Amino acid sequence: MKLTMVLEPDEDGGYTAHCPELDVASQGDTEDEAADNLSEAIDLLLETAPREEIVRRYRPGVVVRSKEVAYA
Repeated sequence: MKLTMVLEPDEDGGYTAHCPELDVASQGDTEDEAADNLSEAIDLLLETAPREEIVRRYRPGVVVRSKEVAYA
């Protein structure tokens, strides 16, 4: 299973982390901490959730792209 981690700075100076394929999120004070916490949350979900829940949540094929735009 290939999963994506999207990390974003939040208003409090920390970071939020989201896995869109499984709709799981976490947070941390740094990018690394947020990624580690999300990884732990994903592992917990995969270890404890019924197979049907994983199948229901899993959305493979997420693509992340960046776009630069001019803004005046």
